[in-house]
Formats: sequence, structure tokens, C-alpha cells
Amino acid sequence: MEKSFDGWLSGFIGVLIFSGSLPATRVAVMDFDPTFLTAARAAIAGLLGIAMLLLFREKRPERSDLISLVVVAMGVVVGFPLLTALALKHVTSAHSIIFVGLLPLATAIFGVLRGGDRPRPAFWLFSCLGSALVAGFALAQGVTASPVGDGLMLGAIIVCGLGYAEGAKLSRKLGGWQVICWALALSLPVMLALSFATLPPSFAAIGSNAWIGLGYVSLFSMLIGFVFWYRGLAQGGIAAVGQLQLLQPFFGLALAASLLHEKVSPMMVVVTLGVVACVFGAKKFAR
Repeated sequence: MEKSFDGWLSGFIGVLIFSGSLPATRVAVMDFDPTFLTAARAAIAGLLGIAMLLLFREKRPERSDLISLVVVAMGVVVGFPLLTALALKHVTSAHSIIFVGLLPLATAIFGVLRGGDRPRPAFWLFSCLGSALVAGFALAQGVTASPVGDGLMLGAIIVCGLGYAEGAKLSRKLGGWQVICWALALSLPVMLALSFATLPPSFAAIGSNAWIGLGYVSLFSMLIGFVFWYRGLAQGGIAAVGQLQLLQPFFGLALAASLLHEKVSPMMVVVTLGVVACVFGAKKFAR
């Protein structure tokens, strides 16, 4: 029971941290190119991750772990940040945050396929209901408004769900913070080279808000958040704790409204509250 509670608590802290990711990315891509932002955040976090691994003298992963680490890197270090950064060129952060409500279902599915989770049938009912609310809202807004942005967000959700499940599975062996640090270290050479290749021609036009956004996604979204998130998934169960992501739109919408002054429609709030209610039902039947 104590381990399960610790897992849910760690997962909740991770969700709180991740809730600021899309608003921070939205701010950053106003001045930074999406490709540079993706590479720079991974490179900064990668350097910090390597420093942590050296400081605590962590053993290198076994060769059998490399494929899983590559999947984690492609999903959460490269795939999700790049696809969301590109999407936020077409949609607002408030709109994109709604898609995050699909992450619990994607994570749960990959948790079954890769992590060996076996939730009860009622769990899938609540998980699908929460996802249906999110998808229904997106369709109601009219996907023709930005089919590119919505398509990129859906792709981001799929690769992120896979990266979450694979990382959580590996965390049971290597440890939560070790997994993200090794994944960042593995991708560092490419991300560092890409950062220099896509450097802005001048930093004079880069506003302070963009720098703050870059700092947040590099330190919190790319590193600290995963320390708590992977620990939570490993301890509490991938499918079960993954449902906490249903809370992320609620926190994210609040940030988008308060910090970016983006319009949050009443329907957004209604859908978010409905999605949040589903997490409690899913939690009850997760095991």
C-alpha cells in the first residue's frame, strides 16, 4: 500500500511539472525554431543528465537495455518535443493541452503491450470515456481549422505513450531518474550537433519569455519531471498511474489562461472536468 501511494504521489508531482510544458513550449516557439528548441532542450538536459550519472557513479546499462533506451529517447526526448513544437505553430497551447487527455489511454495500451499490466475491464471503460471526451471536443472544434496541428499532436501522443511505458518498464531495473538520464545521454551527440546546426542567426531578437520557456522545458519538462514520473509509473503501475495524466489538461488550461492570456472556453472547462472525473473511476479498477 505504501509503495502504491508513493507511486501515485510521484506520478502526481510529475504531472504537475509536465502541465507547464505546452504553455512553455508555446512561448518558446514564438521566437525559437521548433527544431532548434527540440534539440536545445534535449542537449541541455542531456548535459545535466550525464553530470548526474557521473556524480552518483551509476553503472552503464546492459547491452540488452539499449533498444529500450532508444525507444525512450525517440519517444520522449525527440518525438514528443518535436511534434508538439511543430504543432504549436498551428494551434494554441490551450487547444493542444486537450489532446494530452489522450495520453493515459495511449500509455495504458503500451503498458499492456510492453509493461505486462493487466487492468480490469472497467478500467478500460473509464479510460476510453475520458479519451472520448477529449477526442469529441477536438472534433467539435472542427479539425479543418488546423488539420496539421491536430495531426501532429496525435502523433506526439502515440510516441509519448510508447516512451512512457517503455521507460517505466526499464525503470523497474535501472531506476526512474537513471532511465531518463541514460536516454538523454544516448541522444546527446545528435541533439548537440543539431542544436549548433539550427542556431538562430541572431539572439538579439529572442525575448526573455522565450528564454524562460526554453529553460523550463529543458530543466523541468525534460529532466526533473521524468524523475518523478518514471518512479511513479514503476511503483504504482503504468496503466494505473498513467491515468493521472487526465489531470494534466486541467492544470495546463489554468496556466494557459493565467500566463499566456489565451481564451479558455466554457466547453474546455466542462470537458476537462469530465475527463478529471474519469481518473477516479479508472484508479478504482486499475488492478
